[in-house]
Amino acid sequence: MKKIMGLALAILLTVAMLAGCGKTETPKTETPKTETPKATGFEIALITDKGNIDDKSFNQGAWEGVVEFAEKNNVTHKYYKPEEASDAGYLAQIDLAVTGGAKVIVTPGFLFEVPVYEAQTKYPDVKFILLDGAPHTADYATFKTEANVASVMYSEEQSGYLAGYAAVKDGMKKLGFMGGMAVPAVQAFGYGYLQGAEAAAVELGLADGSVAVTYHYTGNFEENDTNKATAKTMYQEGTEVIFACGGSVGKSVMSAASESSKKVIGVDVDQRYDSETVITSATKGLGASVIAVLEAIYKTNSWDTYGGKPTTYFNASNAGVGLPTEVIGGGNAFDRFTSFDKAAYDKVFATLENGSVKPVRTFTVADPNGNATAKELTTNLKLVKVKVQTR
Repeated sequence: MKKIMGLALAILLTVAMLAGCGKTETPKTETPKTETPKATGFEIALITDKGNIDDKSFNQGAWEGVVEFAEKNNVTHKYYKPEEASDAGYLAQIDLAVTGGAKVIVTPGFLFEVPVYEAQTKYPDVKFILLDGAPHTADYATFKTEANVASVMYSEEQSGYLAGYAAVKDGMKKLGFMGGMAVPAVQAFGYGYLQGAEAAAVELGLADGSVAVTYHYTGNFEENDTNKATAKTMYQEGTEVIFACGGSVGKSVMSAASESSKKVIGVDVDQRYDSETVITSATKGLGASVIAVLEAIYKTNSWDTYGGKPTTYFNASNAGVGLPTEVIGGGNAFDRFTSFDKAAYDKVFATLENGSVKPVRTFTVADPNGNATAKELTTNLKLVKVKVQTR
């Protein structure tokens, strides 16, 4: 009896073992399926800064360039929004994008300078397109752009110059400037704006000090009640137009302008579609620059034109800056001015394009936060016709 029971038990164990072996073979046939997501991930990624993808400004302009190129060339693409606006938050999204298959990562704005500095060595096989910045350590002690990074910047002083020139040429003499934080790009926009206003005043033969500009940094890039109230106060004091140069700050200014029946100059992208108050915008060729670098990667095999260099500037000579000259669906892009038109614009633009006019981009400011005083602005920008007061 014991022998029979032992034999039966042996048979049962053998059957169980064979069944177990059959199960271990199943994952082998399914392994290729588990690898599929990595193979078909998103090849081009964009990480947003503290704004949204539809911010009508920097994020949106850069993303539109990614979408245009990717759809035309059938390349997968995706954007990632950090959970927190910090170096750690941005790095986490870069990690996520790489895990998701990204081979090219677009990072719009100076807030990515430190994260990209770290990511460029962590992911040497990934190409980074850093807009408006150059990779550096958190303490600014070391700047280094590796071969897999394209540092792209824009001549904002030229775009700002065109905006200030157009406003004064159109007959406005009381101007406002509301920048976000006093970072290099915003400073350059403001400095150019004042210089353009000065140049137009000189051409018109206006008296010294006849153009008044209220100059202000909000200290943030937000749409909020404080920024709206500041803009409304400026309008109540007689300001005719405000150059809203601070991302979502522009939404606050547009709201105040609408309630005050006043005007706004947009920034980064053409913002005329966001409000009837926007007469023009000091734009950067965000989409154009992103497309240019992507073409160097995917089409012309000329990454070295941009990669590994300290900085590549896009300016008036390569469609990097300007005022909008076309309207979606057709129409006159200058129809919200009283007299300034395309012919006048082409004439002043040519002076920037050929280099005969070179606006000041930067100068030393005593304040550690970069806020220039009225005296510093007047002296360094050689303002005579323009009288500045800071708020």
